[in-house]
Amino acid sequence: MFGTYLIGLRAGLAAALVVGVLLAWPVRAGRRDALAPVWTGAGAAAALFLGFGCALTFGSRELTPEAREVLGGSLSVLTAALVTWLVLRLRHTARQARAGREQPGAAQRMSTAALAATAFLAVGREGLETALLVWASVRAADDGTHEPLLAVGLGLLTAAVLGLLCCRGLLRVGRAAFFAGTGALLLVVAAGVLAHGVRAFQTAGFLGGLEDKAFDASATVPPDSWYGALLEGAFVLPPQPTVLQAVVWSLYLVPALALFLTAPPRPGPAGPR
Repeated sequence: MFGTYLIGLRAGLAAALVVGVLLAWPVRAGRRDALAPVWTGAGAAAALFLGFGCALTFGSRELTPEAREVLGGSLSVLTAALVTWLVLRLRHTARQARAGREQPGAAQRMSTAALAATAFLAVGREGLETALLVWASVRAADDGTHEPLLAVGLGLLTAAVLGLLCCRGLLRVGRAAFFAGTGALLLVVAAGVLAHGVRAFQTAGFLGGLEDKAFDASATVPPDSWYGALLEGAFVLPPQPTVLQAVVWSLYLVPALALFLTAPPRPGPAGPR
């Protein structure tokens, strides 16, 4: 049962952290009107993929393992791309505000839509795999046990609580540290999500090198331990990444962090004097 609990915790933690940061951003920026789209995006993804997983589990058709990996890998790539754009966009908005320039209403609406879309993809990225696991547990309940379903649910609930605690903690730090820290955190998570997508395409056979491991930290961070599940869930990087995963992770994260931390604000209309 503990192993099943860790599966739910690992699957839900990265999404919970992303959603937690997305909830903290509007509050810190004084845009509480943008909270509803974030909740809507996350809730819609959870409902959609829970229903999708139910249809695949109890319906007459099901996705092949290769198709599941391709779908999961595609969602991972889309999530990483949208998180990157959103981080850079909101960083620009924060710098514009400090420079005394107002963000136009159209750009505000675009940022709100991006928050909702990012929440949707962040939750949906692991939603299919988790939903299939949940409904498989429901099937197992026909044999008289509800323990697998309960364990997965507790793992997901723990991940959600950790995401909300992350949101509350972030709201206590200074404004400059908040935007810099949360942006860097999201880029680290996005790097792991992108590497996870690469691993999915390798598993599906679209990319080679699945057996070539960059390193093996499983002895130090056992994947079946609670701290191993926390680290893998937060950084979306297994203790035995492939060489291609490690290369993609590095090639994404280093330039993204450099751009995020050093890019000057673009020129914009001056605010009222």
